[in-house]
Amino acid sequence: QVQLVESGGGLVQPGGSLRLSCAASGITLEYYAVGWFRQAPGQEREGLSCISPVEHNKYYADSVKGRFTVSRDNAKNTVYLQMNDLKPEDTADYYCATSRDGSYQCSMNYEYNHWGQGTQVTVSS
Repeated sequence: QVQLVESGGGLVQPGGSLRLSCAASGITLEYYAVGWFRQAPGQEREGLSCISPVEHNKYYADSVKGRFTVSRDNAKNTVYLQMNDLKPEDTADYYCATSRDGSYQCSMNYEYNHWGQGTQVTVSS
């Protein structure tokens, strides 16, 4: 059974940092594109970043470019999202998901099949 578990969310002040983890079981993440998404109350889900399985190519949405960094540790079967300079508008539930699409590239438009349960991030003073 495939399971993705996000962790690392919490309450942080504006300008602070968090590192989210997406740990997998029942699936080997290194063979999949992994995407990070978020959804704030009353808003549509937003694709933030993804990392390809081959050569670890990355994509970032304009809203997080320069502040967020996606990475993967294949030995730990985990993908990370380092979030710096957090802003109140980053407050949302954050999700990771996997896609079989892509190899050297990744895209938020891929079909993402497996999703985690989400971790909440609140940016507030």
